[in-house]
Amino acid sequence: MQLGDLVISTAAVRLDGASKDLVIPEYPAVANYEVVMALIQAAEELGVRYHVGITVSTDTFYTGQGRPALGGYLPSFKERILEDMQKAGVLNFEMEVSALLASAAIFGKRAGAVCVVIANRVTDEFAITDAMEKRAGQVASLAVTIIAKWDKEKEKAGKQFLYPKLLE
Repeated sequence: MQLGDLVISTAAVRLDGASKDLVIPEYPAVANYEVVMALIQAAEELGVRYHVGITVSTDTFYTGQGRPALGGYLPSFKERILEDMQKAGVLNFEMEVSALLASAAIFGKRAGAVCVVIANRVTDEFAITDAMEKRAGQVASLAVTIIAKWDKEKEKAGKQFLYPKLLE
């Protein structure tokens, strides 16, 4: 992945406290499949580089993600979190997605997430620009439009769930 790429989250590892305040830790934080598909379609239509996969949510930008905090403080149980998550195939770290996905599922709403890669943990590069954030916003906005169109197709067909043949 490169700085500025987008990550479309299919699920989130719940290493945060907020989602655990809602439901037991074993409850999965999974994105709605329609939202994921719409985000992918939007990224394709806009020609934006993206990756699709699992995200990890932590409470902090530093120690929660295996980075030393002030004075080099890093608890021993966080020293290998990056390596462990990489081995598990996780694409990125962030701080909100698991609470968003778990909340949406609990309350019967659809949710997904698109994140901007602002840090390369392997090379220690960091960058964030308005253009990077704007691309993510454009993808999200177009995805909402796509979902609205799909919802009309479902309603017209009298179906609750979207499936590929419905869009032919």
